[in-house]
Amino acid sequence: MSEKQSLGETKLNVDQTKADLENHAKLEAGEPAQCADERSRMGGHEALQPTRLYKRRWLIVFLFSTYSLCNSYQWIQYGIINNIFMKFYKVDAFTIDWMSMIYMLTYIPFIFPVTWLLDKKGLRVVAVVATAFNCAGTWIKVASARPNLFAVTLLGQFACSFAQVFILGMPSRIASVWFGSGEVSTACSIGVFGNQLGIAIGFLVPPILVPNVDDMDELAHHISIMFYITAGVATVLFILVVFLFQERPELPPTQAQATARSIPPEQYSYIASICRLLRNWPFILLIITYGLNVGCFYAVSTLLNRMIIEHYPGEEVNAGRIGLTIVIAGMVGSLICGVWLDKTKTYKQTTLAVYFMSLVGMIIYAATLNLGHLWVVFVTAGALGFFMTGYLPLGFEFAVELTYPESEGTSSGLLNCSAQVFGIIFTICQGKIIDFYGTRAGNIFLCVFLVIGTIMTGFIKSDLRRQNANLSAKAAAAEEQKSEQDYGATALISQAQTPPYQA
Repeated sequence: MSEKQSLGETKLNVDQTKADLENHAKLEAGEPAQCADERSRMGGHEALQPTRLYKRRWLIVFLFSTYSLCNSYQWIQYGIINNIFMKFYKVDAFTIDWMSMIYMLTYIPFIFPVTWLLDKKGLRVVAVVATAFNCAGTWIKVASARPNLFAVTLLGQFACSFAQVFILGMPSRIASVWFGSGEVSTACSIGVFGNQLGIAIGFLVPPILVPNVDDMDELAHHISIMFYITAGVATVLFILVVFLFQERPELPPTQAQATARSIPPEQYSYIASICRLLRNWPFILLIITYGLNVGCFYAVSTLLNRMIIEHYPGEEVNAGRIGLTIVIAGMVGSLICGVWLDKTKTYKQTTLAVYFMSLVGMIIYAATLNLGHLWVVFVTAGALGFFMTGYLPLGFEFAVELTYPESEGTSSGLLNCSAQVFGIIFTICQGKIIDFYGTRAGNIFLCVFLVIGTIMTGFIKSDLRRQNANLSAKAAAAEEQKSEQDYGATALISQAQTPPYQA
């Protein structure tokens, strides 16, 4: 394709996005078409609003990442020492699996009320509520460190899972509200980074703090220590959020965010926004493909201890280290993908490539798990994690591009809802397949769905609305500057040609 054709297509996309934004604003505000036409004849472009980047944005995303870490750590802290908690609470493996799956199940019914709250009340209210429930859940668990109090520890885990509903949809919203167009993907990756680091710590720390001992009193002591440490951290984070977390900067960071702010809250319809998203076919495809990929990650993480112990008995600590390897590699992948997106804006190409490599990683992991060499499992698990976990921020940012100017929290919420649904289905099904047919059959089951997801990703239309909105704003600014320069030059020429007696 020639450079001229490429420039022509870019201009067409920019004009189309501008028209879509104007139609969206008219629908939200109930503006008659003739008023819009009149405004268009009178002014052409809207006046550009002032924007600014604040240093505080890094504190906000770091604080969010930290309390997201504390919450996600607790998701896997039971599953990674599945056999120890089965012995302590005298329950079966499937019951302990539900200590992880409750995070997924709780998300599904509460996501729509929570995203509505995020749209109506903003980031600060949601952040405070999230850390409050997370803190409460950790202290409930402190009271549950006795063999006959499984119901209490389940209640504490439910409180933490409810807090997660307020957390998962926030990275892309924080990135859009606080960060410039050249750093939103990196900021979103940092937000997801905290969640991934928490999962990594959840794989690593419980097997170290809670050894597999037979004395129930000693085991209760170790479990209690683990719960107290978590509760102390959660309490400190709750206090920090209350005093330091800010709703949004005084001035928007980008023209795209300024446009999103310009819609009056009383004219915003949450139901209408959901309906528009569900009519957006590229986004619907992304919802399904995101759910398939992340659902596979949830299943592998939840059942990792069972898979490792089956082939390498007594290796609970190494099972945790393998889980750590998966997530640490994924964190590196997330940051690399975020920086890459900010530099190239190749959302679909990058998403498709990472999805395909997730499939390749899953196939290799499934084929090598039973070879009898733990170092091989570490290598293959790391490769799987680099791409599968690294896919998380890609999905968030691609969704924001496809759905702008809709709320980032709503689009992220729908993605996560899909992930939770597929996560529950895959975890239950893979667990049953492992029980009857072994780990290889269970992993092949996941590979089949990753093949489907890769094919569907190839059919997603790359409609980068947010990027086109920023390009439109830059074009308007350049046109305005050119007009001012032309006007100034004309004025100087006129003044030079005016006779002295008329001056």
